[in-house]
Amino acid sequence: MRVGIRREPLPGERRVAATPETVTQLTALGLEVQVESGAGIASGHGDAAYTDAGATVVPHLNAGDLDVYCHVRPLAPESAATLRPGTVTVGLASPASEPATVSALAAAGVTAFALELVPRISRAQSMDALTSQSLVSGYRVVLEAAIRFPRFFPLYMTAAGTIPPARVLVLGAGVAGLQAIATAKRLGARVSAYDVRPASADEVTSMGGTFVNLDLDAVEGTGGYARELSEDRAVRQRDLLAPYVAAADVMITTAAIPGRAAPLLVTHDMVAAMRPGSVVIDLAAETGGNVEGVVAGRDTPVPTRAGDGTVTLVGMKDAPSTMPADASRLFAKNVANLLALMTRDGQVTPDFTDEVVAGACLTHDGTIRHEPTAAAISAAAAGTGEN
Repeated sequence: MRVGIRREPLPGERRVAATPETVTQLTALGLEVQVESGAGIASGHGDAAYTDAGATVVPHLNAGDLDVYCHVRPLAPESAATLRPGTVTVGLASPASEPATVSALAAAGVTAFALELVPRISRAQSMDALTSQSLVSGYRVVLEAAIRFPRFFPLYMTAAGTIPPARVLVLGAGVAGLQAIATAKRLGARVSAYDVRPASADEVTSMGGTFVNLDLDAVEGTGGYARELSEDRAVRQRDLLAPYVAAADVMITTAAIPGRAAPLLVTHDMVAAMRPGSVVIDLAAETGGNVEGVVAGRDTPVPTRAGDGTVTLVGMKDAPSTMPADASRLFAKNVANLLALMTRDGQVTPDFTDEVVAGACLTHDGTIRHEPTAAAISAAAAGTGEN
């Protein structure tokens, strides 16, 4: 079977869905691998490295001739429409925000696997791209904050005086948040963190942070994610967070709910109450943002309430692509491990009795298998009068 690795077409996307290491893994399974020329350049892998690993480098992939199509970013609807029925795709799909692509994949008879849907169970950890890419993001956002912050992160005791450590507040203690805590701590900051999931307190402490307990008694949702708060409890949460935000020098927000807009945790007024020179990094900016007024890919100066300076509000965009080498290393292993699970005797044959395979499948045989996505697309079509 012929596996194609594309050169990502989205401007700024520097990751690749296979590395020379994973090409070796795939060819050992009996698969033929084609890599589009230049696909790995931004992540440090030239065409010759892929050839040496056993791949065939082609000037342009003909998606219609492939049996398996691997990608990082979601396919465009027009790209999905060019695939042959029965083609297997593996990559990020953003089903909640890309309904046109999901519909196109189903209409084309494509068996599409969305890495966002990989079940969060022990056996699937090596295929969990959300976790691997969140690890990269959580590390990177702290570096972005440190670059913009006009002071040191660590404590310094010098002959000229003592410089106190920066106070870093992390909102959201998932994989990205925990990595942000650990990275800020390694840089010498004094770190505190908040998450609505009570179970995250021990994880925060294990990373060297101090857990902020607001006593909201929130309930954990499925897959280890937080359940969205009702509006009145969300308002109460912001009120309780306000003094912690005002006391922070750097705030990093990472809260996300799969398939939904990011929850609003911090208002404009809360940011304005911070000290001049403070930095806010919103990792959820691309899904609406945790901070009011954030714009993905942009630094926005927010005047302080006292009028004596500004706070820098940063909307992170495609954070893993800022570290393409390691992000690609991890992502490519996620892709290869999922394909390995489905490959027998050189043939990719998904076994839908396997909970990992079934859980990660977005479309198959002309239908949308992921029920929440199918229901959302059906409801949207009904609302517009479409059949």
